[in-house]
Amino acid sequence: MDQTRPSLARRALAVLILALVAWILIKVIIGFAAAIFWIVVAVVVVGAVLWAINTLF
Repeated sequence: MDQTRPSLARRALAVLILALVAWILIKVIIGFAAAIFWIVVAVVVVGAVLWAINTLF
């Protein structure tokens, strides 16, 4: 038998591990993007409040 190729079970396990790692990586990237988005929103809100206070007084 030719042992140069991994068995079907090992290949299936490798595909499963790659899919799991890709899913975790996508979740991390989405979380990072969401964190940056909320930081930008907070900075814009603070700027808007400072502008409003400066405009009124």
